[in-house]
Amino acid sequence: MTTALRSSPVRQTRGAVRVLRGVAGLGGGLAVLAVSVAVAITIGPADIGVGDVWSVVTSRLGWGTSDLTAIREGIVWNLRLPRTLLAAVCGAGLAVCGAVMQSLLRNPLADPFVLGVSSGASTGAVAVIVLGAGGGVLSVSAGAFVGAVGSFALVLLLSHTLGGTTDRVVLSGVAAMQLFSALTSFVVTTAADAETTRGVLFWLLGSLSGADWTEVGLCAAALALALVLCLGHARALDAFAFGQDAAATLGVSVARTRLVLLCVTALLTAALVSSAGAIGFVGLVLPHAARALVGPGHARLLPGTALAGAVFLVWADTLARTVLDPQEVPVGVVTSLVGVPAFVLVLYRTRRMR
Repeated sequence: MTTALRSSPVRQTRGAVRVLRGVAGLGGGLAVLAVSVAVAITIGPADIGVGDVWSVVTSRLGWGTSDLTAIREGIVWNLRLPRTLLAAVCGAGLAVCGAVMQSLLRNPLADPFVLGVSSGASTGAVAVIVLGAGGGVLSVSAGAFVGAVGSFALVLLLSHTLGGTTDRVVLSGVAAMQLFSALTSFVVTTAADAETTRGVLFWLLGSLSGADWTEVGLCAAALALALVLCLGHARALDAFAFGQDAAATLGVSVARTRLVLLCVTALLTAALVSSAGAIGFVGLVLPHAARALVGPGHARLLPGTALAGAVFLVWADTLARTVLDPQEVPVGVVTSLVGVPAFVLVLYRTRRMR
């Protein structure tokens, strides 16, 4: 009895310390993200400082006035700020989807595109660009979203027909990926000119050059909703780490939870890919890096992964638009070039820890 009474304050103290560390870590991550966004906006041929960025933002929000010229103010508000914020949202969303998929499927190599969503989005986008699908009603982003949802629906149908197990879901995703990749390649070969083909390939490799405030708002809303839903299933995701049988023993509704989270991650990925194209390696690498920093518990892992992904893609896109100025490199190329060595380093550190 005495031991229990003595240990109770100790447990409460340790719990309070963990909460304070979590809050401090979250605050630090948000600060790093805010600084990264502010500094990234200043990088480019136009002479713009962090103070100028703050002046434009406060002016647009009605908190003050800006002394910048209309051109420089437009560069900040209409070009760089929405692009940088969309990069942060896409990086956070793809990283969160990767963390959820890796835990849900118990596969460290799973990423947001394992369900064939990216391939379906690519097919929808090139169908609009090359074939004029939608009769001018559908934009490239809308076509990509329709293709992504169609691909995911096919994966659900195939996996349900084949038994609905985790392995069947992955195999169905691979099948859908190959099918829509082949369709995309076929459509691209029918392009009438080299310029159209170049534009299609640039989109397929990921690009944030066409970002606007509408896309930022839609993607941010999708990310917020998905993050809330995933955090609500954090304990279930922790249980999935021990296998489906163990999760069921712990009271998790395996089939329902898996279906809900698969739908959430697939729809979020579809929204992000339709706006930014297929940006690889963010959802594969960043969850592993975040686990090394905050641990495997999803209540901490999901926010940590979101912040890491946001900061990573902000700087990757900044590098993509400036490294060969005035030309632009697809951001997916940069994430792959940076992601491969980073992934090897993460695997090496994991191997040493074991």
